[in-house]
Amino acid sequence: MGNLPESSLAMLDKALEMEKKGKDFYEKAAGSCRNEIGREVFQTLRKDEDIHITRIVEICNTLTKGSAWNAEWKAHDFSHGDLAGFFADLARKHHSQTTADAGDLQALEIGIDFELGSVAFYERALAAAGDTIEREFIGKMIVEERSHHTILEDAKLYLTDPSSWFREHERGGLDGA
Repeated sequence: MGNLPESSLAMLDKALEMEKKGKDFYEKAAGSCRNEIGREVFQTLRKDEDIHITRIVEICNTLTKGSAWNAEWKAHDFSHGDLAGFFADLARKHHSQTTADAGDLQALEIGIDFELGSVAFYERALAAAGDTIEREFIGKMIVEERSHHTILEDAKLYLTDPSSWFREHERGGLDGA
């Protein structure tokens, strides 16, 4: 087992820092967003970051006590389920509000970049992980960070070109195509 806890703790320390920055960003973005769709997306992602933080802290506590990786982190999951379905419901609910100001769009761009960085971080961590449960945890984080990226991309497309979003996500067709 050797360096497993030390390398795991170093990865988790960096992950915790990253998730806290994400939470702070999404909290500020939700507070300043003028568009209701953007605001709800940012609020949801802030809550997701809280869950990530809770998982990471729980794992760190376990490892610092000398225990091995365990699956207790799985008890902390998202209440919204699938983010793609969540966003589709959100888009239908606020179908008349399809514009955002430059600040809202910039916040979406920053969030997109942030989530891509998170995915890259966790992919590097996965390549270095040795424990089976650690690998499962990191894999779950990658899936969730990718879903965050997707919802931000969806929000950006919806707010800049709603007809394209509906064509892509509501499975509409083009006449004559």
